[in-house]
Amino acid sequence: MPISVSAIRHSSLLTAAKNPNYSLKKYLLFSTCSSIAAEQFLIHLGKDETHVEKTLNTVKAKLDSLCVAQVVERCAIDKPQLGIRFFIWAGLHPNHRHTSYMYNKACKLLDVEQNPRIIVDVIDGYMAEGFVVSIKMFKVVLNLCKAAKDAKLGLFVLRKMKEFNCRPDTVSYNLVIRLLVEKSQLDEALGLMREMGLIDLYPDMVTYVSIIKGFCDAGRLEDAFGLIKLMKGHGCVANAVVYSTILDGICTHGNLDMASQLLCGMEKEDGDCKPNVVTYTTMIKGFVEKGRANEALKILDRMDDSRIKPNIVTFAAILDGLCKQGHVEEACGVVNRFSEGGGGVENDELYSLLVMSLMRAGKKNESENIFSKMMARGMRPNGLASSNIIRTMVLEGRVMDGFLVFDALEKSGNLVAVHSDVYSNLLAGLCEENCFVEAARIVSVMVEGRIRLKSTCAENIIERLNICGECDLANEVASINR
Repeated sequence: MPISVSAIRHSSLLTAAKNPNYSLKKYLLFSTCSSIAAEQFLIHLGKDETHVEKTLNTVKAKLDSLCVAQVVERCAIDKPQLGIRFFIWAGLHPNHRHTSYMYNKACKLLDVEQNPRIIVDVIDGYMAEGFVVSIKMFKVVLNLCKAAKDAKLGLFVLRKMKEFNCRPDTVSYNLVIRLLVEKSQLDEALGLMREMGLIDLYPDMVTYVSIIKGFCDAGRLEDAFGLIKLMKGHGCVANAVVYSTILDGICTHGNLDMASQLLCGMEKEDGDCKPNVVTYTTMIKGFVEKGRANEALKILDRMDDSRIKPNIVTFAAILDGLCKQGHVEEACGVVNRFSEGGGGVENDELYSLLVMSLMRAGKKNESENIFSKMMARGMRPNGLASSNIIRTMVLEGRVMDGFLVFDALEKSGNLVAVHSDVYSNLLAGLCEENCFVEAARIVSVMVEGRIRLKSTCAENIIERLNICGECDLANEVASINR
């Protein structure tokens, strides 16, 4: 059902109070001194609130992201419409382009999400002045709608373009279609795609993938397949990205047999339709999540046969699945097999993944055993694996075991990636057990590496050391956070 502009205009969402949000005064964090460039733009904005763009064009100051942010921040207090117009003008400046970060920042500063009416008022202002608004200006506005995640506002802006004799292009439609998909308004998104054909525009791959993904996420798989047929009819050939998106939707909704059939079909195709690492990884995750890790292992074999190298996401999925379902031997077999050069992941990282998968599966002994073998072979466990091994030992009261691992990592030069909280927890445990020689080693490493002690631990550690007569060590601990 088509949505009229008037309905959008008078919806409760777009008829928020025009008064600016004065609570911003309390929460906005102004710079102690704005840049000279920002001050110049603000002075000119204050002279004439009509024909703003002509006034801004006379300013010779340098425009950059900091300047834009400062001007928008000032305008947000009591002149948000001017802030919007300045932001639109700045987005088309020959020496500046807004980043996604700047769109999000401007959206927050100007409170577009809570008060979308300011966008409507700015467009009305353009109309009242007879200002010629270009498609590039509208695209800046649409990107603000995207930052605000406001599909209704985006649709309003798209419809308004025609009133300015401004013909929307495929990019403009795609932006609004994606917003509608994110709000699960799939039929409206499909309606916009069909509307494109009425004005001699053609949906591109971005259009189709956005809506196909929406259909898959909603479990409307037949509609997704129907859209693929429509793509072919319009001369837009589905590729591995499209099929991987559908495959993910099929797996999510539990129809793994259908997913397997689709994968078989893709493997028989040539060119861009052949499955890639994302396709296979999606299938592997689908089987793992349904408790069918052994079948996921067969997908890994097919992946290897197709000479597609698994990545870290692939290995993490298969190893987690095998370990959680008790297939530890098979998990070790995967690591041994691909550590011989058949994978796209370094050996150290591959074994570290196995350590973490075993740990997440509650198999601590097996995890520690693999970790010990890594150290004995001169391998370099990653920071996540090393940190979790020590952290678990300390939590179980095996503080000296934790220290021995720490000591081995230090001697092999592998401490650099260990998380800072591990130092604090290990030091606290050693002090509780009166292992002051070992505690002094930890403190020495922390001082040398400028690793700060957790504030929640510091007071207790210092108190414990002073009670035990280790005053010098207590003073050294106190110096860590100074």
